[in-house]
Amino acid sequence: MTVSIRLQIKTLYKDLSLKEQAIADYILENPSKVSHSSISDLSNELGIADSTFFQFTKKLGYNGFKDFKMAMLMQENDFSAISIHENIQKSDNELTMAQKVFDSNMTTLTDTKNLLKEEDLKIAAAMINQSKRLFFFGVGGSEIVATDAYHKFLRSPITVFHSSDYHIQLMEASLLTPDDCGIFISHTGKSRETIELAQVAKNNGSKIIVITSHAASPLAKLGDVVFISISEETEFRSEALASRIAQLSIMDSLYVILMFINRDKAQQSIAKIRRSISKIKEP
Repeated sequence: MTVSIRLQIKTLYKDLSLKEQAIADYILENPSKVSHSSISDLSNELGIADSTFFQFTKKLGYNGFKDFKMAMLMQENDFSAISIHENIQKSDNELTMAQKVFDSNMTTLTDTKNLLKEEDLKIAAAMINQSKRLFFFGVGGSEIVATDAYHKFLRSPITVFHSSDYHIQLMEASLLTPDDCGIFISHTGKSRETIELAQVAKNNGSKIIVITSHAASPLAKLGDVVFISISEETEFRSEALASRIAQLSIMDSLYVILMFINRDKAQQSIAKIRRSISKIKEP
């Protein structure tokens, strides 16, 4: 599936210059006008040189403005389908507020799903499956995602590790080997702690899977495989919180794929855990 211009802009937005962000904002806010205007008209409107707009289209992966404009025309439905999710007003009742939160989450999941690539999923699943040990790394809000993943993957035949303490995570990263795999989670991809963890692991030759919302981030550049989660920032919920549901879904996907690869062993692991947990449940 071809990634839409809207999603391309979202994944790169935080790493664009101020001038490039102004171009991106204009495209997102005026898709129809952009797809039916000349590069000179658009550049004059934005007060920039034609070459600046041309280079922006190249940054998105197009051969030039004509290629970009053709893609815009073909993706008009993608832009026209955009609605302002979770734009909660004071006049909204509680049900409307909740529905807007759900709408926003569904958009986050749909956008993230559209960025998934079969080859990336295959490579990541193989890396995990072939590893002796699997470690989960994340700090702050990302640590919550790492803990949830650890809780899930404990049911798999793979030996997994995770600590909520950053210093212990750093110690674990220092002990990784080429036979191990680490999954590193950071919404911005710019968390100094997580970058340091990934760099230590990379220096040891460990396999690295990154989950972030920003494709051009320093953390993403360290990954052997990178998964991008997409989300919108709103007044009372940060982009990082919104991306969490997408990151959890990426983890769920990798978990399910791994369990199907190891179907027999996976069923044995799950059975052991269920037997153990059933002993403490009320009859």
